[in-house]
Amino acid sequence: MPRAGLTATTVTEAAAALVDEVGFDQLGMGLVAERLGVKTPSLYKHVTGQTDLAHRIAILAMNQCADAIRDAIQGRSGTEALTRGAQAMRTFVKDHHGRYAAANAARPTGPDDPLIDALNRVVDSWAAMLHGYRIDPDQQIHALRMLRTVLHGYASLEAAGGFQFATDIDDSFTWMIDFIDHGLQETTATSTHSAPSSTAAPGVTL
Repeated sequence: MPRAGLTATTVTEAAAALVDEVGFDQLGMGLVAERLGVKTPSLYKHVTGQTDLAHRIAILAMNQCADAIRDAIQGRSGTEALTRGAQAMRTFVKDHHGRYAAANAARPTGPDDPLIDALNRVVDSWAAMLHGYRIDPDQQIHALRMLRTVLHGYASLEAAGGFQFATDIDDSFTWMIDFIDHGLQETTATSTHSAPSSTAAPGVTL
């Protein structure tokens, strides 16, 4: 019988917390079982194996990242949405670098994979951060790719301890977001028709 209270969700959450501490590359079923106080075979009643568990961590991470950005920018647009959303993603990656790494390593397994919905929620949150900038619909995908690249790169480097110069990294982050904000304000729409949907096609990232 499965241990009372142990579910696929609790196993995934425990594994996500573990990889945030030790790194995604250290994920192992034995370590997760030890964290939960059970024997390793007990985990297989809830997940099929380490690959399945890593995939579940990725889905959890992307949904949590989307939630963090959504909550940060709710009711805001333009500069304020960009600033708050960028900081929310930066904080999420810094605090949850292990599960974020799991998400970057994951790939959808098919059209019904819940990872696709989770990834699209993050894309939609980035699109919401750009709301209010009047970006030409033809340039929307370029703006989304730019935002993804900059936020992912900065947050990942910071989480990995990649910034070594003495200049304060918070100041650098603020400078970077201000720079993006000014650039987006210059890239104003010349058309009044609605922007196309920002949702990525199933299985495809930006």
